[in-house]
Amino acid sequence: MKNESEIVVEEKSSGPISGWLSENGFENIPLDNDHLGVEVIKIIPTNLLAIVEALKSEGFNYLQCQGGYDEGPGLNIVCFYNLIEMSEFKKDISPREVRLKIFLKRDGAMTVPSLYSLFRGADWQERETFDMYGVNFKGHPHPKRLLMPEDWKGWPLRKDYVQPDFYEMQDAY
Repeated sequence: MKNESEIVVEEKSSGPISGWLSENGFENIPLDNDHLGVEVIKIIPTNLLAIVEALKSEGFNYLQCQGGYDEGPGLNIVCFYNLIEMSEFKKDISPREVRLKIFLKRDGAMTVPSLYSLFRGADWQERETFDMYGVNFKGHPHPKRLLMPEDWKGWPLRKDYVQPDFYEMQDAY
């Protein structure tokens, strides 16, 4: 039996993209790869725009998906970004992919920069994340609800959301 001084803690080694980001001065924390083996990297909100701009210049020129999820009541709200290198696809060779994650404390500002200036497709994806989780995207050209009425209270996909008994639609005719 090993005592506490002999316990070895394994650290997640950085993948090729995390390593490249670190070599170029971008602060990041490698996480475990996803179920498909795609590299997942944790970043802070203030570095998002610079990191995505650098990755786009390195060939990750397609924002496949942006979204959010709730880790649970009292825990973080997570914004994620799936970037793909869209180039000429070759048979039996998968395109390079990376997943970026930003962990936001729900009692904090929950603000991240908008990627609309780099990827126009971020428009509705960011609006949906705002609408369902309450994440604000600084610099977004149309920061308003997408799915819920403008006067809706709360963020319906948060796990601590309490559904109202009713919603009275005004001017519904």
